[in-house]
Amino acid sequence: MILIGESLNVISKKIGTAFKERDPKPIQEEALFQKSKGMDYIDINLGPAKKDGHELMPWVVKVVQEVVSDVPLALDTSNIEAINAALKVYKQTSRPPLINSIMARPERYEKMIPMAVEHQADVIALMWGPDGLPRDADERGALAAGLVYAMNEAGIANEKIWLDGIVTPVNIQQPQLISLMDFQAMLQDMFPGVKSTCGLSNISNGPPSHLRPILNQTYMIMLERNGMYSVISDPLDDTLTAIAKGKRQDIVDIVHATMDGNAPDMGSLSKEMQDYVKTVNVILGKTLYSDSWLDI
Repeated sequence: MILIGESLNVISKKIGTAFKERDPKPIQEEALFQKSKGMDYIDINLGPAKKDGHELMPWVVKVVQEVVSDVPLALDTSNIEAINAALKVYKQTSRPPLINSIMARPERYEKMIPMAVEHQADVIALMWGPDGLPRDADERGALAAGLVYAMNEAGIANEKIWLDGIVTPVNIQQPQLISLMDFQAMLQDMFPGVKSTCGLSNISNGPPSHLRPILNQTYMIMLERNGMYSVISDPLDDTLTAIAKGKRQDIVDIVHATMDGNAPDMGSLSKEMQDYVKTVNVILGKTLYSDSWLDI
C-alpha cells in the first residue's frame, strides 16, 4: 500500500503558523519526520489559500525539497493557480508530483487537466460532482467515467490517474463506506491500470481520538482487499504503517476472515484481535455504531 503523509497541513496549528509566518523550520522538520516514518509521498495541504496561495505553495515546495529531495509531493489546495505555480518550481523526483485534486466538475477539471499534461503530473480525480457526494457505487462510476474519459482525451494514461471515491465518517454515513468498497472492486474492470487513493482518516472524523487508529487501520485493510492502491494517512500511526507495509499479516488475516463471516470464536482471540473483529462488524453495519463499540 502506498502511503501519502497527511500531516503537512494548514489545519495543524504549528504548520499553519509556519505557513503564515514563512517559517521553514517546522515545515522541514515535519517533512523529514514523514520520510523517516516511511511515507511514500508527502501531501502539502494549504486548504483554500485564496489570498496568497500562488506564492505560498511554490515557497513550501522549495522549502520541503531543500531537505527531502527524493520523496514525491502531493500538491493539495482548492487554489488552482497555487498548484500551477508550484509545478513550475517542482524539482523532479523518482515519481511524478501528484495533483490533489481534480473534481468531477467542468469548471475545475477543464483548467487542471492541461496543467497536469504540461507538467507530466499524476492526478487525483475526486468523485465530487455537481451534486456533491455520489449516492452509491454506480454514481461514483459515472463520475469516474467522465473524468477518466476527459483525461484520456487529453493524453493522460490511466496509470497516471488516481481515483478518490471519498471516505465518509462511520458515525454519520456508514452505508457510504460499503458503497466505496463496491466502487473499488469494479475499478480495474472499468478502467484497467487506473490507481486509487482516499483520505483514510475521514472514516474516523467524529469518533473519540482513541478510537481513530483502529477505524483507520481496519478500513484500510478492507479497502485494500477491494483494490485500493494508496491512502492519505497519519504518519504518527505506526501500526497503520506496519500493516500497509506488510508487517502485520495477523491483523490482515483476522480482518479478512471477519469480512468473510469466518472470524474465530471471540474467546480464542486476544483483546487486540477482538477489537478488529468488532470494528469490521461496525464498518459493515452488522453492529450499530456507538463510541463504546469496543466495550460491548
